[in-house]
Amino acid sequence: MDKFRFKILLCILLTVLLSGCAKADDRTPSASGQQAEDAEISGQQDVPKEQDASVPGIEFEAKDIEGNTVTSAVFSESRLTMVNVWATYCNPCLSEMPGLGELAGEYDSDEFQLIGIISDVMEGADQETTEQAAALISQTGAAYPHLLLNESLYFGLLQNVSAVPTTFFVNEKGEILDMVVGAMEKEAWEEKVNELLEEN
Repeated sequence: MDKFRFKILLCILLTVLLSGCAKADDRTPSASGQQAEDAEISGQQDVPKEQDASVPGIEFEAKDIEGNTVTSAVFSESRLTMVNVWATYCNPCLSEMPGLGELAGEYDSDEFQLIGIISDVMEGADQETTEQAAALISQTGAAYPHLLLNESLYFGLLQNVSAVPTTFFVNEKGEILDMVVGAMEKEAWEEKVNELLEEN
């Protein structure tokens, strides 16, 4: 795909994401039993595993905000990886990041790791834009890797993302186990992480 077509696709993605900052009180609950009840309480939408497990073996190569190259091989480094897709303009995203920063430090890295994806900052963005994103990361205490958007990351993982924050849980094989649209408190994330670690 040429760069022009990719930029058009990214403009479309950013337009969708700009109009889709997910707040706790505007999430639609999922349709099934207890899951729907839990979603109403937490304001989240869980995507059933049958739907989100259909994209095994995610492949991407991207740069983090510090300029390091990160590939999809990062998933093999931990039993469970939480991938939090956020944006610099999204207040619900920023409000949950301090809790995510704490969560990232509470587990053995062989068991659990956390990665952020900054959906509105492209790889190769100007220095001011990158520095603004880095300042938000620092202010929120979200001291875990944050990837910048590029073509590989978009096609490898983000094609179906329609709102931020969106969070994926990925196993060491690069298979998506679960997805949550919307922000949650640290305790709710901790419960989900522990549940997925027990199940997988």
